Amino acid sequence: MSDELPPTAWAVLGLLSFPGERTGYELKKWADASLRFFYWSPAISQIYGELRRLESLGYATSLRSGADEPRTKRTYAITEEGRAALAVWAGGGQDLGAPVLKHPVLLRVWLGHLAAPEHLRGLVTDHVERTKSELAEVQGALARADGVEAWAHPQVALRWSERRLMAEVELAEAMLKDLDAAPGQPPENSPTQG
Repeated sequence: MSDELPPTAWAVLGLLSFPGERTGYELKKWADASLRFFYWSPAISQIYGELRRLESLGYATSLRSGADEPRTKRTYAITEEGRAALAVWAGGGQDLGAPVLKHPVLLRVWLGHLAAPEHLRGLVTDHVERTKSELAEVQGALARADGVEAWAHPQVALRWSERRLMAEVELAEAMLKDLDAAPGQPPENSPTQG
């Protein structure tokens, strides 16, 4: 059954593969501070669902905190069986396929013949600012991970994310120039090339 696990399960198990035990909430925070920059960050409900699945497969264990604590917590850890399965999956030679790009801003620009030019420019300008903010978050995550030996490979992924976001800013700023140079709106109902 392990070969049929969805990517989210492997991502959650991957988060558990680093030293220490973590709650589902801590896993969500860590996914938001790392995974989302190059893959995606699962919802908290997905994380807890995958933790239950991983525990049922024997890939993870959990411990509930004692009654003397103000709030009981459940912490999770990877098992040896889980670590072995994750290593097989991570080292697998299967074809991963091409990355999927879903760019909502670019989709709107592609349909720009239906929008006011100033609206498109505003969408792209907002995208540049949002991307710069995300870039600052990646750089902050890199600074926090700097020098932590156990996070060497996450640092490689975060450096890639940093470069991708820098390129995205550059591409979006070039798109603003392209929009400025684009001809005006085509007449209503005219066919467009695409």
